[in-house]
Amino acid sequence: MSELRQMMGRAAQAGRVDWIGLRPGRRADVVAVDAVRVTEAGLEGDRARAGKRAVSLVQAEHLAAIGGYLGRGLVAAADLRRNLVVSGLNLLAYRDREIGIGAEVVLRLRGPCAPCSRMEETFGHGGYAAVRGHGGMVAEVVRTGTIRRGDAVVLRPAP
Repeated sequence: MSELRQMMGRAAQAGRVDWIGLRPGRRADVVAVDAVRVTEAGLEGDRARAGKRAVSLVQAEHLAAIGGYLGRGLVAAADLRRNLVVSGLNLLAYRDREIGIGAEVVLRLRGPCAPCSRMEETFGHGGYAAVRGHGGMVAEVVRTGTIRRGDAVVLRPAP
């Protein structure tokens, strides 16, 4: 394995689940919870479906960046309509890699979670552009279990 490939496969530290949100319906308000059961179809109580977009994640560090682009402070996690806010781990660097969350759950990061037109409704003019490139990742469920706020998020070894 090349040195560059080895470097790309390492994380400086474990991350942490800072926030969990469920979207019970298409335009329904996001509900924050302290723990959630993860099924093959995504988070129980969320409107997601099985597959590459079963769970959405965003880095906590990006909430300040989005707020900065909007000319305000930190944006609220619920405003982005993502399922998990994770701090301390650069999710974007690990596309098509697996992450472990807590003692049970394994997700495979599949790709960027593009913003939707609701970002203009939520943040006003320029909201879509502010979130673009900072909207997080989508993931498929590899192993089910329970996720709790405060759980560690670790990069799993490459196959």
